[in-house]
Amino acid sequence: MKIILGLSMTIVFATIMAGVMLLNRDAKREKLKRILKWNLIGYIPLMLLAIGIVVPDIAFAASEDGLTSATGLGFIAAALSTGFATLGAGYAVGAVGSSALGAVSEDPKILGKTLIFVGLAEGIAIYGLIISILILGRL
Repeated sequence: MKIILGLSMTIVFATIMAGVMLLNRDAKREKLKRILKWNLIGYIPLMLLAIGIVVPDIAFAASEDGLTSATGLGFIAAALSTGFATLGAGYAVGAVGSSALGAVSEDPKILGKTLIFVGLAEGIAIYGLIISILILGRL
């Protein structure tokens, strides 16, 4: 685990140093993009491997209280369902809200109709919360 984290930190520091050195030389954007692409190709698999090693240990760490690894994974599932739902709702509200603001600036009469769309986008977060409550109820 320490080797994986050491390699990933080395990649991050190499990316930062390469960016600083190339920006000081007024390098072309294409060269920067190519370097960043190869650093991400090396960094993302290392982080996924680190997460794959750590998550089962975290999920099984709850066994001292009589809980099993399935219970730990249930807590992770509840957290992920709420987290991803709120991320999706935030993105939807941002897109719908900016469009609604533009439409209202052209025609103030449609304010009520645009608020309905914003409310529907916020409903996504509520659905994720309900799913996480259902998951926690089964544990």
